Amino acid sequence: MTINIRPVQPGFVGEVTGIDICQPITPDQVAAIERGMDEFAVLSFPGQPLTDEQQVTFSANFGELEITLAGQMMKPEMRRFQQLELGDISNLQGANTEALRAREDSRRMYALANRLWHSDASFRAVGAGYTLLHSRVNPSKGGNTEFADMRAAYDALDEATKRDIDSMIALHSIVYSREQIGVAVQGDSAHLAPVRHRLVETHPVTGRKTLYLSSHIGAIEGMPIPEARAFLRDLTEHATQPQFVYSHTWQVGDLVMWDNRTVMHRATRFNDLQEKRDLRRTSIKGTGLAIADSPALQAAE
Repeated sequence: MTINIRPVQPGFVGEVTGIDICQPITPDQVAAIERGMDEFAVLSFPGQPLTDEQQVTFSANFGELEITLAGQMMKPEMRRFQQLELGDISNLQGANTEALRAREDSRRMYALANRLWHSDASFRAVGAGYTLLHSRVNPSKGGNTEFADMRAAYDALDEATKRDIDSMIALHSIVYSREQIGVAVQGDSAHLAPVRHRLVETHPVTGRKTLYLSSHIGAIEGMPIPEARAFLRDLTEHATQPQFVYSHTWQVGDLVMWDNRTVMHRATRFNDLQEKRDLRRTSIKGTGLAIADSPALQAAE
């Protein structure tokens, strides 16, 4: 079979057929998927009944896998999966149970920030490259994943705004995204300290400019924090207008793969207190977006 990528939303999302990713794939197939990612930024692979091991194996074709922050911070007996590369994107209480998390469960509170627009692991000195998310169980309504094309959003800015933001440096921390929903993050200070990323990046293969936005941003260097956050809200509202957004309605067996360098994403609301949603995530370590080491975060003027 020959890989075919059908545009779902031209220039942004592609649906991949003609490949069984439950089996080992060839270097030519890896290269074809990479080309598709450069063109579309989001690829969906419908009808792929992957096991956890098969998802990790397929993901590893595209680079070194991230170890999840939750995996690093959570006690082993609390994890649903012992593979630290596999992220638990579900509303289940934990290992060996089908019970749903209670309304006040701290893990539920923490995960609610996934409904904010973000780029995975932008709170690291080098953010995630690709993320791969595989669906196992879906609710009857809601629980979609929305994607926003940051390349098209940048292109649509007026020239004066492009000049203003091209040299801006934003400070990212998981603390910033969680504080927006009233959750205090505890953990190793080295994992929580703000890191620096350019607000405008250039894709290393295509050379196309893209916004690098995320709810993990809490400040812009050289700008008072209230001004920075108001400006970031305006920029995010621009970048998530309907013409830049695709909403994926999950079917069991779907795998969706996206480039965190060129899209933001978020989960949509569903009845998580009564219905199960179970997805598994793997992420590829990013390359090419790191800048100089972060200085101490200075107080706003």
